[in-house]
Amino acid sequence: MSALSRIPLVCVAIALAVTACGGSDEDAGTAEQDTTATTAAAATTTTDGVPEITLPPRPPSDYAGFVAQPTACGADSPPQLTPMTFDAPEDQGLDASVPLTATITTSCGDIVVELYPELAPETVNSFVFLARSGYFDGSVSHRVVPEFVIQAGDPTATGRAGPGYTIPNELPEPGFLYEEGALAMANAGSNTTGSQFFIVLADAPLPNFYNYFGKVVTGFDTIERIAEIPLGQSLSGEVSVPLETLYIESVDIAE
Repeated sequence: MSALSRIPLVCVAIALAVTACGGSDEDAGTAEQDTTATTAAAATTTTDGVPEITLPPRPPSDYAGFVAQPTACGADSPPQLTPMTFDAPEDQGLDASVPLTATITTSCGDIVVELYPELAPETVNSFVFLARSGYFDGSVSHRVVPEFVIQAGDPTATGRAGPGYTIPNELPEPGFLYEEGALAMANAGSNTTGSQFFIVLADAPLPNFYNYFGKVVTGFDTIERIAEIPLGQSLSGEVSVPLETLYIESVDIAE
């Protein structure tokens, strides 16, 4: 699947889903994409004529693995994240009538999103709380699916972790289209939304299972650079694991 929330131990993979699966190879939203292997072995010949097989490095499957590889877009790696868990998000006192934006600073540049507390008040409050707490700082994007989503917000980069709490569904109406630039939350089922979020890269016919709470207003050039990051296969076979690490350096909120 593809996006993520917290930890249900049973998860059903569906096409174009964005979910978090406890115990599964992360990934929410296993979009049935072309899974052409990007990790084919390279064959060379030794001086005695015996073929020698050199296997490429295994794509990372956790935070330590992402930290060990080069940083995307030629950037320097930021300080590593500080693990945090919470019992619940604190009330941020947001006024739905006041414009609210978040600047997501990544290794490849900034992405600025409008947040919509009038549509999803608990989702926006939680996201703002985590951003202001520094929860996302130094985390990585563990999943990039070209023409589908960029997924981030899991401090372990396994696709199975969250902030220690969940928030309820705040779903759009049936038939809602997650358009290019849409910002939504991954989950592992009803009322399991945590900290994992995704940005839609092209209009996606997803079911209305994901809390929609914002939209990209600037930074599409950054998204284009992210889409060029080389990818490897996840354990589920999806070609979605960045082979150069895309860090979320910070998420800054402005009212």
